[in-house]
Amino acid sequence: MIDINNITVRIGTKILIQNSSAHISDGQKVGVIGPNGSGKSTLFKVIKNEMETEAGSVYIPPASRISFVEQEFDNFETSLMDFVLNKDIERKELLQKLKTASEFELAEIHERLNAIEAASAEARAASILNGLGFGNSDLNKPIKEFSGGWQMRMALAAALFQPSEILLLDEPTNHLDLEASIWLESHLQKYRGTLLLISHDKHILNSICNYILHLDNTRLVSYTGNYDIFKRTRDMQKVLLEKQAIKQEKKRQHLQSFVDRFRYKATKAKQAQSRIKMLEKMEDIALIEDNPAIRFDFPEPLELAPPLVTIENGAVGYGEKIVLRNLNFSIAEDDRIALLGANGNGKSTLAKLISHRLKLMEGKIHRNNKLEVGYFAQHQAEELPLDQTPTEFMARLMNERLEVKVRTHLARFGLEKDKALTTIKNLSGGEKAKLLFAAMSYNSPALLILDEPNNHLDMDARDALITALNEYKGAIILITHDLYLIELIADNLWLVKDSKCKPYDGDLDDYRNMLLSTDSDKKQTAKKEKTEKKKVDFQEIKLINSQIKRLERELEKLNIKKAEVENKFAEVKDTNEIVSLQKDLAQILNHIDETEQAWFDLNEKL
Repeated sequence: MIDINNITVRIGTKILIQNSSAHISDGQKVGVIGPNGSGKSTLFKVIKNEMETEAGSVYIPPASRISFVEQEFDNFETSLMDFVLNKDIERKELLQKLKTASEFELAEIHERLNAIEAASAEARAASILNGLGFGNSDLNKPIKEFSGGWQMRMALAAALFQPSEILLLDEPTNHLDLEASIWLESHLQKYRGTLLLISHDKHILNSICNYILHLDNTRLVSYTGNYDIFKRTRDMQKVLLEKQAIKQEKKRQHLQSFVDRFRYKATKAKQAQSRIKMLEKMEDIALIEDNPAIRFDFPEPLELAPPLVTIENGAVGYGEKIVLRNLNFSIAEDDRIALLGANGNGKSTLAKLISHRLKLMEGKIHRNNKLEVGYFAQHQAEELPLDQTPTEFMARLMNERLEVKVRTHLARFGLEKDKALTTIKNLSGGEKAKLLFAAMSYNSPALLILDEPNNHLDMDARDALITALNEYKGAIILITHDLYLIELIADNLWLVKDSKCKPYDGDLDDYRNMLLSTDSDKKQTAKKEKTEKKKVDFQEIKLINSQIKRLERELEKLNIKKAEVENKFAEVKDTNEIVSLQKDLAQILNHIDETEQAWFDLNEKL
């Protein structure tokens, strides 16, 4: 149980939480949401007793154990397994006592060790570490041998292993790949304590949470249900409050009209005074205000003849080490591809190859001569010139002297006015991500490669990115742990595994189930596949679906061209130009007929 009682929290002169209360019952799984900088992480500090409130209090039963991801490590020489095991303080202390315990104390210690299932501790720790992407060969390595991203994973593993009644997780998927995120989602669904989860990931908020705590303009507002239910409820409340406000304003105007008319007439003075008191007692209805609309806008790419990229019998890697081999694929001008596969399998290597950052070690690659590729990766934020402003950085990148052109492009991604002139070191993580979107797209690329684009974006910015990518006319390759983003953007799934990249036979649910299946499940499935003949060619179905979507996009473009030509007839008077337009229109109509027929044929085949 967590009781938040009328708290006010201030950092410097800024009030983050004001006169807010909430009650969280035992076992609830709570999604803590709100824009970046609204005070979500500050609320966690208050709950952990790391920060005092200006007013109010937070009550947690004294016996409650709180687990959270720690940012610092005491000893980098400690092995990964020992680091995680040591988070069970009681087990560690009991094992220490065994060394000096008397014969009388031994029985009591062993009884307690059995009660806390100490014998299975290593197996449980290994299971968590495996789920988060660590191999068995990693378990005895010292912490210092792991990169910062992997150290964040081990800190998360320690928080999950530590016995607790309350678990606080602040954006836990930010350092995970899709595979580890899927495992974490499954693990948190089984957690028996009270979970508070700060996240901008709609999928995980819908899958895990049964309660939403929304930090809305310094107020904590509670909602029962997952994120989708919260959104529907809030939208309904917004409409209802707006109607009540309109009704109240009409009543206010009516009362005020009576007062203005009769206030100084002796026969009506008493009634006028009564209405004045009614006006004074009227409280303003607090309307629900959405955050200012965020919009991203990727420039329209140059239309290029397909394919954009073709690779035959390719191999790629670093130095003499081949990471991926037997690469055979083409990327069309409107492909929407999501790369699946655990970290370290070669997704980023493939992205670097396609974007011309790596060369083939074997095989052939053909790129359209006019192809421009926009490449986004989180590590690029570390390479930004921190002492420059976005305007200065983009002016140099674009080789553009006219500041108005640079500012216009930055504004496509929400970096307007003062943000465009703020030094990069003073930008938030989300604002740096927006700058990287601007940097990757200034030359109107026909192919966007996005490696974890969502990590520092809040909910509104993520929605803006999805809208912009769906409106973008070029090809997209996506690497992300965000299932919601994949579901709304990708038409094709490619699996990068065992040094190969192949189309994945199935959808995201199939992939999720495959990752979470046990060894016995996998053996049973393999046995079934051997004994039963496959009735459906999933690969062919996936190919047909992709072709249908491509034809639909082509029809949309053709209909736009048709409308443009038809509109020109009203403007043109010259006979030769009219004849030319008629020929163009005839060609477009013919192309539409052919495309529609191909669409019907594919649907019939499907």
